[in-house]
Amino acid sequence: MPREAFDAELLAISADVLRLGRHVRRATDESMEALRDADLARARALVEGERSVHRERWLLEERAVAAVAMQAPVAGDLRRLTSALSVVGELERIGDHAAGIAQVNLLLGATPPRRLGFLPSMADRALAMLDDALEAFEHDDVPRAEHVCHADDDLDRLQDRVYQDAFSAMVADPSQVQRLTYSLWVAHNLERVGDRCTNICERVIYTVTGRLADTSRSAY
Repeated sequence: MPREAFDAELLAISADVLRLGRHVRRATDESMEALRDADLARARALVEGERSVHRERWLLEERAVAAVAMQAPVAGDLRRLTSALSVVGELERIGDHAAGIAQVNLLLGATPPRRLGFLPSMADRALAMLDDALEAFEHDDVPRAEHVCHADDDLDRLQDRVYQDAFSAMVADPSQVQRLTYSLWVAHNLERVGDRCTNICERVIYTVTGRLADTSRSAY
């Protein structure tokens, strides 16, 4: 593959990674809107639509592997391609978390209005992290990527508030245990979205600097 064609393929892969990122960002936002509105039809559509994210992830991986095989890229290019492979995996998992929220919606059933407590604040923070992560990926923005890594602590604190409120409410009214347990599942999915955003930003830092950050967290 001529160098010009390889550079064009790198740009095209990056553009498709961003397109996938924007897709899962919309799915996460819509899953929370559907949860708030007890919109079960929308939740079902989000669960079913997750299959397209899986297909897109594998297509992007095949393209990245083919680019490596055809070009024998230098170190910087290889970091960019391997990072793209990692990022699409993280984006696929964010799509899974969005579908997980939609599945909780289906379990709750059509019972509006929903009392969501700190969950909307968690969603706003997670989506802001995802926006920044995608911006950092698009522009090789290391300071922005580092900011996202630090912002994860704020999301964790919001998750703690959700847990504290839920457990207090369970003690006060045991009949609400099941419903409140579902809210904990939503909080878990949102917290994992933040972890995935941090993983994406660690890859941005690696792509630009050659240094792979390690925040000693598990996103599984």
